[in-house]
Amino acid sequence: MTRLIEIRTYRLKPGTLDDFHRAMHDRAVPMLRSKGMDVVTYGPSDHEEATYHIVRAYASREALEAEQAAFYGSAEWREGPRSALVDRIETYLNTLLWLSPEGVDSLRTLNDPAS
Repeated sequence: MTRLIEIRTYRLKPGTLDDFHRAMHDRAVPMLRSKGMDVVTYGPSDHEEATYHIVRAYASREALEAEQAAFYGSAEWREGPRSALVDRIETYLNTLLWLSPEGVDSLRTLNDPAS
């Protein structure tokens, strides 16, 4: 069964990458996963100094919309890591595509977000 992949890329404000990564790694990604979201991979992008990515997998477009509405509408997000991330973002772009389970698993091995 194919999965809907959301690739979100961020252009960060100059000098904020390390703090953004720390907030993402220590707070946001664990929170996303605790709410059942499939975070496939995330981390600094290799092509530009001030860019970052997160890739999430969903069963459908409806699942993406429902899961994100519940998460981003929650007090836990708004009162938690939201400002530590949003305040460092200059712009962002989402791309959606369908991918096989093998493709999703391959993406999981591309980088080590723990570093």
